Amino acid sequence: MKWSSSISEEATLAGAFDECARKIEGELGELPPHMVVAFVSPHYAPEYEAVTALVAERFGDALLVGCSGGGVIGAATEVENRPGFALTAAHLPGVRLTPFHIQYEALPDGDAPPHEWGALVGMPIGSESHFLILADPYSMRGEQLLMGLDYAFPHSVKIGGLASGAHHEGGNALYLGNETHKSGVVGLAFEGDVQIDTVVAQGCRPIGDFMHITSCRRNILLEVDGRTPFEILKEIFLTLNERDRGLAQHSLFLGVVMDELNDNPQLGDFLIRNIVGVDAQHGALAVGELLKEGQTVQFHLRDAETSSQDLSALLEQYMSGQPDDGPQGAGALLFQCLGRGSYLYGKPDHDTDMFSEMVGPVPLTGFFCNGEIGQVGESTFLHGYTSSFGIFRPKHHRQSV
Repeated sequence: MKWSSSISEEATLAGAFDECARKIEGELGELPPHMVVAFVSPHYAPEYEAVTALVAERFGDALLVGCSGGGVIGAATEVENRPGFALTAAHLPGVRLTPFHIQYEALPDGDAPPHEWGALVGMPIGSESHFLILADPYSMRGEQLLMGLDYAFPHSVKIGGLASGAHHEGGNALYLGNETHKSGVVGLAFEGDVQIDTVVAQGCRPIGDFMHITSCRRNILLEVDGRTPFEILKEIFLTLNERDRGLAQHSLFLGVVMDELNDNPQLGDFLIRNIVGVDAQHGALAVGELLKEGQTVQFHLRDAETSSQDLSALLEQYMSGQPDDGPQGAGALLFQCLGRGSYLYGKPDHDTDMFSEMVGPVPLTGFFCNGEIGQVGESTFLHGYTSSFGIFRPKHHRQSV
């Protein structure tokens, strides 16, 4: 397995593609690419549909997948708010690629058996497959798709993100093979000699203690440990320093442990969700997630410093399970929230620089998303404010954090 990643800021799409392709050809040499991944900034929107022909002419039978992105990432470099074209190519011996394109109306209903979800992505139930998923946020309910795929393929890794760059339906581009789509989902199923390790950095740190939900109604948190959330928050607030008190005013989140058997949650075990509303009269909170009584929860804060520490800790945790010289024969894809990058850190390349420093010179490509797909525990979720890494390598062992 061999990957190459490139990026260009050339003014024209043809020029940007040529610059990226020349670098890839130089790095892969005689090895034919089986997969090409392209991420394209909206500055090239009038030429979106030219991408498929450019790839087909240059890379022959390689299977193209990709989408538009409000910012793009290539060769471990982030390009935001200016023209950018990112391209990666991978030589994947012993790996079978199955492409799929899904429209919202084709999704099975909630009572559908697993084989209907398998048919949707062209994979038999029980296959040892993993999935790359790129979705248009205006035309696809990503959560419904992820729940269905988790149901049908509970042991498979799912990684990806929601296309960005457009401000209206039909404005994004999704690439699959020789086709450019304006809606739905495109993706690939991977089988054979390939493993995808995941690192999902949600950028938060906990405050206060673990609590258990004792009363809730759908997404409304009514009681934790027999008390209202407001009572708990008032006590926590008194223990915070001045800086954290300021963060609690505008950057407070709820972490929910999704594994009901996890009695001692650690870093990466919480699903971080927005607090979307308050009921001061009853001391209740509305949370961006369906809740269940008995779940373990903890309040969290987010800012640039916390986000940086969270990513560092998760990458360190990942590397602790790797050989001394890092994951071998690998390439990586990064799905990073539009709210991170220079918007959060005040400078570009924060997450990509940290990945390169801690993981090593793994070819890294990606884009800035309207939502990021990644695992927490054994389930797959659509996140916000997250950097979701998928590290592809030949099968040896799996580790996800």
